[in-house]
Amino acid sequence: MIVPALHNAVKSLLSRAGVDNPAGDTTEILCTVLKCDRTQLILRQDKLPEALCEKALQMARRRAVGEPIQYVIGTWSFMGRDYKVGKGVLIPRDDTEVAVGEALRLIKSVPHPHIVDLCAGSGIIAITLYKELPGATVSAVEKSGEAFAYLAENAQLNQADIRLIHSGLEDCADSFADSSLDMIVSNPPYIRTDEIADLQSEVQYEPGLALDGGKSGYDFYEMILDLWSKKLKKGGFIAFEIGEGQFGYIAALLKDHGFDDIVGYPDIQGITRAVTATYTGQN
Repeated sequence: MIVPALHNAVKSLLSRAGVDNPAGDTTEILCTVLKCDRTQLILRQDKLPEALCEKALQMARRRAVGEPIQYVIGTWSFMGRDYKVGKGVLIPRDDTEVAVGEALRLIKSVPHPHIVDLCAGSGIIAITLYKELPGATVSAVEKSGEAFAYLAENAQLNQADIRLIHSGLEDCADSFADSSLDMIVSNPPYIRTDEIADLQSEVQYEPGLALDGGKSGYDFYEMILDLWSKKLKKGGFIAFEIGEGQFGYIAALLKDHGFDDIVGYPDIQGITRAVTATYTGQN
């Protein structure tokens, strides 16, 4: 089968399945299988080995039944870097750029900052901070064994010399001294348990451990602030990704735990997706 014919076959399969963006997903699949970029794909007219055609069609079948395109191709980009992703790890999303961008803005003036990323997942936050902050010491904490494997692989892939900690948040807090951190950053699970079943089918493929924020959706924010606030130096920062409509409660929670300068930040749709605050040391 020549490349244009394979392109049509994959796109047709995805279109019949009702995939939202069949053209875009077809391009992602074929560029992955053929190891080429989009411009090269457009120019190719060559005949392909049967094995490559079948590989592309198998990937298309996975996408057609609802598996996220990120899992199908096995990698995804975040803030200009590629990360390995797959079953068992949260998919990188543009929403997280809001929190990471504000974290970088706050911490860039601190020389040799010590930062910890809690609920690190694939490592997109920890690795970005490490790469963008020369001299920073970055630790990444992740409980899930599957996600931790991706975290370790992505740190190596991106040549990020970060400290990897395979642990629950409550189990490793004591390994960090009080008043030792310049910043805590986290994209914790924040979806209410009773909302998980109503999420779109693609999200159902992602690990519940990375989505389920408990009955209220705030379990992890409460745990982090209860156990980790005192690990910050006075004047240290915290940066959270948050869910839609959660800013008010989290802002109050931060205030109760000794933070001020509490600010929410919107995404391009105007939805508050991140919050930062400064630790006063008075909690």
